Amino acid sequence: MADILKGADVVDSINKKAITQVEALKNKGVTAVLAIVRVGEKADDISYEKTAIKRCSAVGVAVKSIVLPENVKQDELMQSIVELNNDDCVHGVLLFRPLPAHLSDEAVRLILKPEKDIDGITDASLAGVFTGSNNGFAPCTAEACMEILDHYNIDCKGKRAVIIGRSLVVGKPVAMMLMGRHATITVCHTRTADIEAIARNAEILIVASGQSESITKDYLSEGQIVIDVGIHWNEEKGKLCGDVRFDEAEKIVAAITPVPGGVGTVTTSVLVSHVVQAAVKSTDNKEYLRHDFNR
Repeated sequence: MADILKGADVVDSINKKAITQVEALKNKGVTAVLAIVRVGEKADDISYEKTAIKRCSAVGVAVKSIVLPENVKQDELMQSIVELNNDDCVHGVLLFRPLPAHLSDEAVRLILKPEKDIDGITDASLAGVFTGSNNGFAPCTAEACMEILDHYNIDCKGKRAVIIGRSLVVGKPVAMMLMGRHATITVCHTRTADIEAIARNAEILIVASGQSESITKDYLSEGQIVIDVGIHWNEEKGKLCGDVRFDEAEKIVAAITPVPGGVGTVTTSVLVSHVVQAAVKSTDNKEYLRHDFNR
């Protein structure tokens, strides 16, 4: 039977580091602040907002919520982002997406400062992931995958890593991050030929297909590490499930993340840690500028 790569242990490790950083910030008179921008009253957004607020509270991060009506105009949304960009007390901005159809997602992404883009949605943040620079932050779900691999001491160097899914939220950024750890990468998608054989050849398999329980035993082989990013509601079974058929995978692979309790659990803690890191960077930059000015 496979080892279960539980997210709770990873969350504890992330939170301990964040709490230490928050305390150091408070000693300097700084409170890390996350601004959440929500348009409308979508149930999924509200649920995630509550989870984010709870996780922030657990490590000492303050939250500022900006709730805009469903029919908000583009210029009003843009003005809200500009105000948060210019607010030195706000260190991170989380914008719930997708936005309503009448709003331009691209326009908002272009205007948000990358240093406050704690969910890796701006072009500048994604460029930082692809170049390996420290500009902005990686998408939280992609980084959550890496945090799990790191926590369980899974060495990526020289490993064959296959990613199923090529989105900018998971597939593409996690491919770049794995390449940064010296893994050999294959990215699969809906037009990939003989995808089952490619997946079976993987030593590390990261699944972000977006299709409920679409990865069967035909995609799997002994000794694999499987990171299941998906989360879906299975009406027939009356419970949450992932992109991977867990009951089949558990009998074959060496280790796998559960759903729920895996990647999704870690993702929110990564988000909070990004806010703390953004606050640390902002404070360090201000201290450097004051020091340089007074020389």
